[in-house]
Amino acid sequence: MTVEGLQYALGMAGTVAFAATAVAAVAPKRIDLFGALVMGVITAIGGGTVRDLILGVPVFWSEDLNYIWVALAASLVAFIANKRMTGRQVYRAMLYLDAAGVALFAIQATQKTIDLSFAHPLGPILLGIITAIGGGLLRDVLAGNQTLLMRKELYAVPVTLGCITYVILLAMFPGSGLISGALSMLLIFCLRGAAIHWRLYVPDFLLTRPVDSKETEK
Repeated sequence: MTVEGLQYALGMAGTVAFAATAVAAVAPKRIDLFGALVMGVITAIGGGTVRDLILGVPVFWSEDLNYIWVALAASLVAFIANKRMTGRQVYRAMLYLDAAGVALFAIQATQKTIDLSFAHPLGPILLGIITAIGGGLLRDVLAGNQTLLMRKELYAVPVTLGCITYVILLAMFPGSGLISGALSMLLIFCLRGAAIHWRLYVPDFLLTRPVDSKETEK
C-alpha cells in the first residue's frame, strides 16, 4: 500500500470514528434515525468543510463522496447498535479511534494549508485545529450540549500542540514532511490517549473562576 493509500484508509477510519462517537454522544437525547445520521455526518465532515471554505478551495467531500457514504453507514450502524455503543469498553475503544482520527485530520489539514501558503505560520495551525475539532463543536451546538472548548477535557490542547510541533519541525527540517507528520500525529494521539486512559483534565489554575453570587449582589 502506498503512503497516499494508507492516509486515505486512515482518513476513512477517522471518519467512521467521528460519526460513530457522535451518535453515541447524542444518544442520551433520544434522537431519531434522521437526527443520528445528520449528527454523524456533520461531526465527520464539519471541520474539513469549514477549513476548505476558509481556504477557498473545493470542499473535500464534493470530490470524493465516499466520505459521506462512510459517515452515513457508520452513523446507521451506531444508531442500530446504540445499546452496545454506550457500553463502557466499546465507547472507550471508539474514543481511542477518534483520537487517531483527530491526529490524522489535524496534521493533514495543517499540511494542506501549508501547501496553499495560507497565512503561514499561524494559518496552518489554526486550520489544523478547526479541522480536528470543528465537527465536534457543530455537533455539540446542534445537540445543545456543552461544547468541547467549554470543557476541562484535554481535547483541543493535544491538537494544538501537535499542529505547532509540525509547523516547527518543518521549519527546522525542510523536506521532512513524512517523518515530521508521523511524529506530530503520534504526539497528538499519545496525549489524547493519556487523557482518555488516566482521565486527565486541564489544571484548575488554568481555568477561569466562576463569579461569586454574593460578590455580584454587592
